[in-house]
Amino acid sequence: MLDLLMKRRSIRKYKNREIEKEVLDKILQGVLTSPSSKNRRPWELIVVNNRENLIKLGDSRGPASAPIKNAPLAIVVAADSQNSEIWIEDSSIIATVIQIMAESLGLGSCWIQVRERLTPQNQSVEDYVKNILNIPEKYNIECMISLGYPDEEKSPHNNETLPYDKVHYNEFNTAK
Repeated sequence: MLDLLMKRRSIRKYKNREIEKEVLDKILQGVLTSPSSKNRRPWELIVVNNRENLIKLGDSRGPASAPIKNAPLAIVVAADSQNSEIWIEDSSIIATVIQIMAESLGLGSCWIQVRERLTPQNQSVEDYVKNILNIPEKYNIECMISLGYPDEEKSPHNNETLPYDKVHYNEFNTAK
């Protein structure tokens, strides 16, 4: 697991290659085991592989969402905020598991934040995405994850550059 986490980086360029159904099925099987508060599972996952919708989603935040445009697939993480007061945390957990599952299967991914973000035209990205994907009003959207076979290489994390100074024992140490 540590090797996987050290290797995982945000990938923004993807090969023109579809993700096989068996690979997607494994990702979904893994992510549906994600923990959630009181096992309420407030999240809903919208798997998008329609090229037209991927391009529209890729336009939602300008350059920040562009990785979706050349990805063969994206997963939108939405949640029923009435089901759980900590839907943001539960959605963030499942989104992270999507990225780790993707990495474990040789795919790259990139988290595109939706909640509290605006389109280049100053519209709510959440409303923009809901409109494209016909998501009911009662759902909130945390993020979109672009997925695909990487078409760029990034160096793995280096143990020497990890921010160990961010770790505190027993109390917050302000004397650094």
